Amino acid sequence: MPKGLKRYYGRGHLHFLTFSCYRRLPLLKTARARHLFVRELARVRAKYEFLLVGYVVMPEHVHLLISEPKKGTPSTVLQMLKQRVLQKSRRKRRSVSPKQLRLAFPEQAESPRSFWQARFYDFNVHSAKKRREKLDYMHSNPVTRGLVRHPKDWSWSSWSFYTKGEAGLIGIDIVPE
Repeated sequence: MPKGLKRYYGRGHLHFLTFSCYRRLPLLKTARARHLFVRELARVRAKYEFLLVGYVVMPEHVHLLISEPKKGTPSTVLQMLKQRVLQKSRRKRRSVSPKQLRLAFPEQAESPRSFWQARFYDFNVHSAKKRREKLDYMHSNPVTRGLVRHPKDWSWSSWSFYTKGEAGLIGIDIVPE
């Protein structure tokens, strides 16, 4: 672990995790990529048995608010999640029918060296006030970045659960105040 970066596990706190795509490239810019991320998050959550309290998937980074997993640590969870998203995103795309119209979009000359930045930010959330602060920050992120006018317009977050009680793309776990 890099010098000065401390992680505090085993205290029963929630963890506000932030991690970025390689060089903050918008590798999650498409709906397909963000949906893939959410599917893999659900799989990793089931395997490592942690509570998902909140999330937002942005084009170049992700914020998660999770409990400590029953298996492993938040570091283990992120390592597995990043690996699964990388593997699934690099799989060969479906072949396109020769009869289908092809649009001439510029292709990237070369794919990036990596999908994810190696490090991540982990903040222990130990109070209801801090939990609310982190959820508000996450949910306002797409608006702040100019992606949408209102959080309701960004499907890849837990906003709809907290505001309308709707499940959204992935179920959210309730943590008592």
